[in-house]
Order: sequence, then structure tokens, then C-alpha cells
Amino acid sequence: MVFVLFLFGFAKNAVMPLHSWLPAAMVAPTPVSALLHAVAVVKTGVFATLRVFLFVFGTDAMRHLGSDKFALGAAAVTILVGSFLALGQDNLKARLAFSTISQLSYIVLGAALLTPSGILGGIAHITNHAVSKITLFLCAGSIYVSTHKTEISQMSGLARQMPWTMAAFAVASLSLVGIPPASGFVSKWYLTLGSVERGSTWLLGVLLASSLLNAAYLGPIVYKAYFEEAPDSAHGRIVEVPWMVIPLVLTALASLLLGVYPNPVMSLAGRVLP
Repeated sequence: MVFVLFLFGFAKNAVMPLHSWLPAAMVAPTPVSALLHAVAVVKTGVFATLRVFLFVFGTDAMRHLGSDKFALGAAAVTILVGSFLALGQDNLKARLAFSTISQLSYIVLGAALLTPSGILGGIAHITNHAVSKITLFLCAGSIYVSTHKTEISQMSGLARQMPWTMAAFAVASLSLVGIPPASGFVSKWYLTLGSVERGSTWLLGVLLASSLLNAAYLGPIVYKAYFEEAPDSAHGRIVEVPWMVIPLVLTALASLLLGVYPNPVMSLAGRVLP
């Protein structure tokens, strides 16, 4: 019971059903949303959850109590349901918010695997998800500032008008799906290894299904921007704002750099292993 209260008590980890605060927070200005959804608040929740898993209870106690199975089940449900809910959102920030709910539970799942690779993957995803998701939210802000568009259905042909913004969005999307060389691939690779070490085929299925769902809710945005024609009413001049473009390009490059050279993050994450 104490373990369950810890798991759901850190509501900022957004494990379902205590997740509704996170989509509600998307009404904040985009820089604040980026801070909430990528860096500060949600990462505090999962960091505290991992501290409880690995240091308050520890791997041996979790195995003995069977609490790892409960945590894995809660994380798997959140990953899949969060992804399905993201599919149904036309508002860009709302889709990214439900994506955050799903992605946070990768971290919880990694720790609950109780295997070295799984723990490494979960901890690494704290950083890898942060740089990717902050890029996506900064792109959403850049799109709004330049075009005042908030709905995905309005973004046809946007890559021709905002090439830097949409290129950064595409890179961050590949990272969340888990496509190399972006940083999200590193996290998912270690989570997959952790599932293999645990001998859990159903968790491998969850990871595969979630990656396909990630592609299903992020891919259409990139497709519309690059491969659909903009409506006639949208052919006015749209200019990217340099002070918006510079940070999102830098975070997109960080997502690539952490995928090509993950050693700093992985070595730091490895300090928690026995």
C-alpha cells in the first residue's frame, strides 16, 4: 500500500488516472508549457518516483513484494492509452501534452524492469525526452507566433514557409519515435534490452506498439507540412522569427548529439547501478 501511494502520490509523473492536470496545463504560454512538459515539473515527478523505486524500496524489496509487476502494468497502460488519446487531438499542443503522458511512463517502466539495461534506459529518457519535447513545444510556439495556427489540420505546406521550424520538429519527432541517430533511439534500445533481460515478451510488444503509435500521431504532422499543398488562403508571406528559431534549432541539434554521443548521459545514469 505504501508503494502504491508513492507511485500515484507523485502525481507529476502523470501515471494514469492521475494525469488530467498535464493536458490542462497546455493553456499556458508556449515557453511555460515547454518548461512544464519537458524539463521541470514532470521530470521532478519521475525523478522522485525513480528515487522511491531504486533507493527507498530497492530492487530486491520490489521483487519480493511484487510491486514491480504493479508498476509495469500501470506504466504500460499509461504508455498505450496516452498514445491513443494523442491520436485523437487536432490541437498541436494538446497532442504533445498527451504524448508527454505516454513518454513519462517509459521512465517509470524502465525503473520497474529492475534490470541494468532497463534502469539505464529509463534514466536516460529523462534527458532524451526533455530535449526532444522542448523542441516540439518551441516549434509549436514558433508556428503560432508566425502564423497564429494552433490546429494540426491547418499545417499543410507549412515546411515551405517555415523550413527551420519544421526541420527541427521532424528531428524531435524521429527522436520520440525512436529512430536513430536521434537520442530517443538510445533510450528505447536500452528499454528493449531491459525487457529481454527480464524475459518479458509482452513488454516488448508494448514498446513496439507504442513506437508505432508515436509515429502515427507525429508522422501526419510532418507529412502535412512537407507533402501537402498549402490552401490558397495561406499563401501570404510568413516569416520565421529568429529569436524563436535559434533555441529550437539548438535543442534539435542537442537531440541528435545525444543520440550520436550518448556516453555523458549513460555514464551518469550508470552511477545508480550496483
